[in-house]
Amino acid sequence: MNYEHRGGRLCVEEVELAEVAEACGTPVYVYSAGMIRERYREYAAAFAGMPHRICYAVKANSNLAVLALLAKEGAGFDIVSGGELFRVLRAGGDAAKVVFSGVGKSVGDIRYAIEAGVDNFNCESFAEIEVLDRVAGEMGATAQVALRVNPDVNPVTHEYISTGMRENKFGVDMSIVEKAYAHAAACRNLRVTGVSCHIGSQMLDPAPMVEAVERLVALAARLQAMGMPIAHLDLGGGLGVKYQRSEETPSIGAAIGALRRVVEGTGLAVMVEPGRSIVAEAGVLLARVLYRKNNGGKEFTIVDAAMNDLLRPALYKAFHEVKPVVASGAAEIETDIVGPVCESGDWLAKGRVLPAPTSGEVIALMTAGAYGFGMASNYNSRGRAAEVLVDGASYRVVRERETWDDLVRGESVA
Repeated sequence: MNYEHRGGRLCVEEVELAEVAEACGTPVYVYSAGMIRERYREYAAAFAGMPHRICYAVKANSNLAVLALLAKEGAGFDIVSGGELFRVLRAGGDAAKVVFSGVGKSVGDIRYAIEAGVDNFNCESFAEIEVLDRVAGEMGATAQVALRVNPDVNPVTHEYISTGMRENKFGVDMSIVEKAYAHAAACRNLRVTGVSCHIGSQMLDPAPMVEAVERLVALAARLQAMGMPIAHLDLGGGLGVKYQRSEETPSIGAAIGALRRVVEGTGLAVMVEPGRSIVAEAGVLLARVLYRKNNGGKEFTIVDAAMNDLLRPALYKAFHEVKPVVASGAAEIETDIVGPVCESGDWLAKGRVLPAPTSGEVIALMTAGAYGFGMASNYNSRGRAAEVLVDGASYRVVRERETWDDLVRGESVA
């Protein structure tokens, strides 16, 4: 079911990507419904026989069709804004399976979440606890909460996606967490039910996750001894995927098995919030070659996708494998893949050895299903790409390409 060349043509499921590019234009994001289901079911199988909830992290890919697909699989959802909750509900998700995370929830978003009936809030500060208590009281409601603990565990990942150390903005430090729990438990309109953490993203080794969970289990036992009704652990997400062939990452089953061994026997239910590991490998970004250019011996391939379409390389220096959609048999060259945006940081891949691209050819940037379209912008007044969902032998556009009229919607001339 993975993306593979068949007869020299890149395919996913039963669809040739050259056909998608011709029918839908470029740049275009393409997602495999079958691969998304497959990854979600790996999580479900890994937790079989244990009380659990798999809450897909909406920020990874928030397309309504992706959310609807996962809702039909029985997924819960991890949200970080009112807008993400709106998307989940529009896609048919169940608010009672939603956990509201995030370090900066607004009063408006909190009200919306309480009205919708979200299951749980992951709180990250004393100030947030007090605001949530006040808003719930004003609404005559009781909000279920877990505190997101910052366990000071190094996730060994990129500094921008590390979230579980003291220098990061997230969570409540271990040194004061019991005081914070006592504060929350004393609030009339809150019910403390869990312990939460998320130490980072794109982790290729489950060992830091296991270390963090060991600290959470010990904390939960201490809180229960203090009389608090701690019933679940939220272990966050963060399991990495293979962007480069040389990278090694544990299977979903192996990673969850390691976490299960820490929690089993505690009587606690488990919640996880995977995002990237469900959707990243299921998506590609298709781009069409515009020009080839040689600057003093340096080869550039200019394509119609840019940093506004896929920000990860410019932001993180992230690696995405590049594949021709139709094998050409041309001699290989070393080239940088760059876009039309007026920034030297507008590159999608550097120093790649590829069959010499020609104008009009389509290439695929692989493993682009997570944090691709979701981080896209209209920089340089570029419309955002279309999105397409492949399911078996069929495909459909699940987000139309933006037009120039879309770019100015909501604006006016003074």
